[in-house]
Amino acid sequence: MIQSFHLPALPHLSTTTWSYGRGKARVDLRIPQLTPALLRSQTEALLEAQERHLVSRPVREIVEVIGRVAARLADPADPLRQTAEAALPVVTGYSAPMITQVLDTMTADWSVDRLWELLREEFGDPTVLDTFRPRPAARGQTRAFGPRLATHIFSGNVPGVAVTSIIRSLLVKSATLGKTAAGEPLLPALFAQGLAEVDAELGACVAVTYWPGGDEALERVALSPAEVVVVYGENDTVAAVRTRAPAKARFLGYGHKLSFGVIGREALSAEQSASAAARAALEVATFDQQGCVSPHLFYVEEGGDTAPAEWALQLAAAMADAECTLPRGALSPREATAIRQLRGEAEFAQIGGRGVELHTSAEGTAWTVIYDPDPAFCASCLNRVVRVKPVPRLESVPALVASIGSFLQTVGVAAESARVLWLASALGRLGASRIAPLGQMAWPPPSWHHDGHPPLRGMVRWCDVETS
Repeated sequence: MIQSFHLPALPHLSTTTWSYGRGKARVDLRIPQLTPALLRSQTEALLEAQERHLVSRPVREIVEVIGRVAARLADPADPLRQTAEAALPVVTGYSAPMITQVLDTMTADWSVDRLWELLREEFGDPTVLDTFRPRPAARGQTRAFGPRLATHIFSGNVPGVAVTSIIRSLLVKSATLGKTAAGEPLLPALFAQGLAEVDAELGACVAVTYWPGGDEALERVALSPAEVVVVYGENDTVAAVRTRAPAKARFLGYGHKLSFGVIGREALSAEQSASAAARAALEVATFDQQGCVSPHLFYVEEGGDTAPAEWALQLAAAMADAECTLPRGALSPREATAIRQLRGEAEFAQIGGRGVELHTSAEGTAWTVIYDPDPAFCASCLNRVVRVKPVPRLESVPALVASIGSFLQTVGVAAESARVLWLASALGRLGASRIAPLGQMAWPPPSWHHDGHPPLRGMVRWCDVETS
């Protein structure tokens, strides 16, 4: 039985059991049964712990503690890592190799060196979180203050994102209350437990738990003392929480976003085309396309050595290779039905002579590539279903996605640098917040401006001391 929560102020709780899998693969999670009164006791304890343990704690020490927890989650011999690696595939439905990749890659971003890079990127002098520091371009001094309490509502589509969100709060010396998602209630709880084991004082500043979404009584208790509210999820979830968040709180909402890839003709030479297809396949395979950073389709420029339809064949071969090394996870019946229905529509279009070409996994619904000459943007049903669409010129892409500009997030590009910058300017004006080299879409750096917003500076307020 694994405890899938961390509520340090509530040592004696009634719990229920959630069971996943069968037989030797079965995983049982303990989930707390919270009441508003119990949750209020925990939020009050978080505020007290923040005052005692975070306000005067040097940011350097906070980084070192987080780094020690990250090192435990990165170490295959550590029981914390072993629990995560054994249970997460069963709980989330992702394959075991996918979970291993997530843990290896994300724990590297939670390391001491990477966190210092993030802090320097955001603040220049990170000690501005500890004390007043000279302003580089003005007279006087300034200091950044994080919220006393940040309440986070997590989504469950990509393991690890919730942990990153908790870490961001700790770096700005904020106590954190995190509500986990039903689809992934485990990893943030394991991180919080590991934090408490490494440093009990910092562990007292974090609470992670599940409660049913939409429980207004519990939400009211969770939101009312928060100075920052962070929400991940579908747009209706973000909008609903925004209406219930206190007016005094800063609100950071991360809703539904769309990403895609662009392959320029220079990446379609005989020497480079297959490599671009391999990188594109890994972008699609990572997180089984469940992440906001995952591409729904690829626009492929005509005029290269490899025609877009031929590149679609290369992508299909690369998808088959990716399935061998990074297998797709389990699907729900609804998800499997959506893929079969889409394949049927594509097959009908192919027979009808519309120029569509359907490429599928030899068995089951493991992956699907659809070459479609219609350039209009079309969202995927996910789970490794991707379209390839030809365009006469790379410069025509912004007009094709203008109607979804407010939903754009990451665009992966394989093209020469001058054309990438032109494309970035055009897509940035529409709403895209990140342009990445093809092959790096899935793993943004810790300092990325998530949906266009700074990861740490957006959580703090500033106090200036002016001099005459």
